[in-house]
Amino acid sequence: MAPATTQQLLLSPAELSYIHSSLSLQPPIRPDSRTPTQFRPLVAESDILPNANGSARICFADGTEAITGVKVQMEKSAWKPSAEHGVHLGPGGGGEDGDEEDDESGGNQKRDRRGVGENSWVEVNVDIPGYRDDDTMPVFLAAMLTEALLATGTLKNRLWITERYYWKLYIDILLLSPPLSYPLPLLSLTTHLALLSARLPALISGPSDDPLFNDDWNASHPLYPRTPQTSNSASDHPPITLLVMSVNSNIIFDPSKEELAVAESVLAISVARTPSTTTTTSSSSTNATNDAPSNGSSSNIRLLAIRTVDLPSRFTPPGIPDAMNAATGGSAPVGSREAAAVREGLDEDGVWRPPRGGVGRAVLGRMIKAVVEKRGVAEEVFEALEGVDTGT
Repeated sequence: MAPATTQQLLLSPAELSYIHSSLSLQPPIRPDSRTPTQFRPLVAESDILPNANGSARICFADGTEAITGVKVQMEKSAWKPSAEHGVHLGPGGGGEDGDEEDDESGGNQKRDRRGVGENSWVEVNVDIPGYRDDDTMPVFLAAMLTEALLATGTLKNRLWITERYYWKLYIDILLLSPPLSYPLPLLSLTTHLALLSARLPALISGPSDDPLFNDDWNASHPLYPRTPQTSNSASDHPPITLLVMSVNSNIIFDPSKEELAVAESVLAISVARTPSTTTTTSSSSTNATNDAPSNGSSSNIRLLAIRTVDLPSRFTPPGIPDAMNAATGGSAPVGSREAAAVREGLDEDGVWRPPRGGVGRAVLGRMIKAVVEKRGVAEEVFEALEGVDTGT
């Protein structure tokens, strides 16, 4: 489970009850008047760091700001022949002792070797003001972002140069402002734009030679091309991680710090966008698609990872009902155990009670569906990010 939000919001039980009641309405009334699926206004720009392969900056309307820089460094790999790399070993365990038939398929096997990367080629670092590098919050945020990047299965393969060399990808994320709310979505969106703007030098040497690159930066190629390079590419966009919370039956995206204080469940959902179908489909299949109902199966959003976030609302003080308030004619409990027993038996509207337990399967399914379904929130976010000029 992910750690709770970075700053504990000091709200009275009456204020918490008011916010919870407002978010429980149909439709919910959010403190900043947003719709349930509406994100905070933001300012985004890319290519802001001149000495980086890619960079981006995003600033939310509440003042939370983050910068991400992407840097690659060529390193030599200790390549080991294995079946994963498309190498067939002879009975003696060495390539020289193999059968002559290996020479016939040698070209195909060498081509199969290309693009096989390793997870260690990607390194993510998160720097948050007021936190050490080994604190729980930066460590988890870096692990969550790394998990989503590696889950696509394509990023590490793009870092392959030759059998002996590869690109080591360093992603450094700096949160410039104090974390007013949970910073994971901000860091994920900034990393997404930085990777879209990242470019790699063009290789001009042969596959068996030492790498030699073109000095002309205009000849470089993007790490994530905007147009699919192959028809079977798994993903042509970096993944994103969205923060989703629930209050009763309402699903709310991009919650603020006040909304997180009354959340009943919070999920960090990582998704990737797969290439859309080409226009070479037949007319019959097109008509069949148009006649079919729109559902989640036709979406091009792929679910990568789900993490639960520890609820900050569990640490809020509970409200005192009139039955336990001596000032309103009630009888105050003698001890804390008696007070807890009385609160368990009361279900009074307008009295704040911190949530207990986990998230139900039905609510979990609705939260995931709202993200990955066709024309859902994830598609809208990806389309909005495509509008940012990344220079690629």
